[in-house]
Amino acid sequence: MRRPHCHMGMKDDVRQDVCALDESVSAEQRTLLGLAYRMLGSIHDAEDVVQEAYSRLYAMPEEARRDIRAPIAWLTRVVGRICLDQLTSARVRRERYVGEWIPEPLRDHGAWSSTRAGQADPADQVTLDESVSMGMLVILESVTPAERVAFVLHDVFGLPFTEIAEVAGRTPQACRQLAVSARRRLAEGRARPLAGVERHRHVVSAFKRACESGDFDDLVAVLDPGVSVHTDGGGKVRAGLRAVVGAAKVARLFAGLLRKQPGLEFAEESVNGRPGIVIRLHGATVAVVATEAGGDALTRIWVVVNPDKLHAWTGRY
Repeated sequence: MRRPHCHMGMKDDVRQDVCALDESVSAEQRTLLGLAYRMLGSIHDAEDVVQEAYSRLYAMPEEARRDIRAPIAWLTRVVGRICLDQLTSARVRRERYVGEWIPEPLRDHGAWSSTRAGQADPADQVTLDESVSMGMLVILESVTPAERVAFVLHDVFGLPFTEIAEVAGRTPQACRQLAVSARRRLAEGRARPLAGVERHRHVVSAFKRACESGDFDDLVAVLDPGVSVHTDGGGKVRAGLRAVVGAAKVARLFAGLLRKQPGLEFAEESVNGRPGIVIRLHGATVAVVATEAGGDALTRIWVVVNPDKLHAWTGRY
């Protein structure tokens, strides 16, 4: 989406008012985009949803728009409803997807972190950074659309269940149970504690060095015995259709990749707010690797090679 910008050539006081409005709208858009991305796991779809929400707002008669006392709250509910519809249809589309479907990786996760829309019970909330991690987004794919909407709106963005009920078309009590169910599923998916950021970064650095050297033993040393690798090629790039599980198998996978493509370059970058790796060939990004670590080893690895999901790194839209 194009963001508004300050216009030059205006009187100072007018320009300040316009700039303040621009910043307000930009912050509003970031909040809505962050919400839609956490719902759908796709930057492109999130932008489409937010654009549709604004279109609905401005398609209303002017008098009706003036009656909306809190436009951001109205837009949040509309984005939630559109996402709920899209999540339902997305399940059907992903059944036809070639191989595993992995959420689109984020490059600048800070642009998708925003102020909460409300204030919920801190004990039930997750941080905005955590909610955009690849691990959480993948687990959210396993809950129902209604559970995901209730969880994201309440636990991440702090909306009260009375407002979520308007989005989901259910009672506030039912929405509360949906969020509880999603929370339980997330807890089950996180059976072991995650490594802190610094430890995680240290493990990713060691993994990068092992990949560059191609040393099998070094690769195994930074991989958890039960590590799993999930690859998303979308049928457009050759990729494994199923997860590869086990340190030895995963080490052989990366060692084999290096033998086939000796010119690959590995760079450490933040992927969805966590330490990750970007793989380039002759300067062009060919894969983005998101990781999860526990202790001193990688526990889960997601490799996105579908070019349609690499736009943030390739600059092609």
